[in-house]
Amino acid sequence: MQTFSEQDLQLFLDRQLQLFPEPVAQTLEEAEYFLEDSMAAVCDSGEEVRRYFEEEGVDLCNMSLEELLEQPEVFALSGGRYLIVES
Repeated sequence: MQTFSEQDLQLFLDRQLQLFPEPVAQTLEEAEYFLEDSMAAVCDSGEEVRRYFEEEGVDLCNMSLEELLEQPEVFALSGGRYLIVES
């Protein structure tokens, strides 16, 4: 099971509308439950994000790393890390 820092949870709460049409969580606790339930992943680098999607069988259509990191499912975290939330 993935663990999320309070800062990561707050960032998801603040930016959740980049992926969803309406909020899916209102509190840090709800955000943590939602992310755990949806099996969200934290990647330590952009290249790890690429590997994650490749392992999931996603056709990246020769997408550049920059394009991949701009996808709505990818949330930039502090320290060059990324949160991936599949809807």
